[in-house]
Amino acid sequence: MTTLDVESIRRQVRALKFRRGSLVEVALWREDDADARANLAIEGMALTPDEEALFDMLRDEAVPPPLATAIVLKLLDHPDADPALAISPIGRA
Repeated sequence: MTTLDVESIRRQVRALKFRRGSLVEVALWREDDADARANLAIEGMALTPDEEALFDMLRDEAVPPPLATAIVLKLLDHPDADPALAISPIGRA
């Protein structure tokens, strides 16, 4: 990923209408994220500081994992990204 403006992305996320996770759900998601990040590091694919900040922000905003995935796809302008999702691809914000 290129340099991310996490605060700009946060503003876009906050403008979305979605059911935020409960405190218990977010705690579980954070545990899952920690496991995934550890596995990535073991495989030599550790996240960059910007990527860490992005995923931390998504958890801070209580974004459910399926929506977090959709947001990342949209940020990357991936062909499978939901065109209706109100998130600007990186470089177009």
